[in-house]
Amino acid sequence: MAPERIRRALRLRAAVPADLPRLSELAERLADFGPPAWRTSGEIVEGELRTVRRHLESPAPDAALVVAADGAEAVGFVYVETLTDYFTGLRHGHIGILSVAKEAEGTGVGGALLGFAEDWARQRGYAILTLNVFDGNRRARSVYERRGYAPETLRYVKALG
Repeated sequence: MAPERIRRALRLRAAVPADLPRLSELAERLADFGPPAWRTSGEIVEGELRTVRRHLESPAPDAALVVAADGAEAVGFVYVETLTDYFTGLRHGHIGILSVAKEAEGTGVGGALLGFAEDWARQRGYAILTLNVFDGNRRARSVYERRGYAPETLRYVKALG
């Protein structure tokens, strides 16, 4: 699929239960970077899919699951939700999941999904939008940093064996 074709035909829409098989395929990408030694690819993907399935079965009013589609095919998706800031106690937007198909990397799909998430948070009056990214996921980190996101805290983990 040509990158310019994706940009011209890309449309964002709410995910529906019939999207689950394709969302499951796209979720596999979330562990492509090579997870830390104490995490398996399977547990990362399954953890993300639990959230997707839960939302498709019973959508929360303060969350959204949106698909980026090139024609009929989903080429990416984002899940946004409302969280409470630990330090201020204020509600804010949070990107819980963002995945783009390998063939759609660098075509603007990720940017369109981030733009949706930012608009979603602004429309709710949130002052910040957060996301988590694995330290080893250098490609995603560089995309986020180019879009103006900056690291805030670092979570350290020690596997206790």
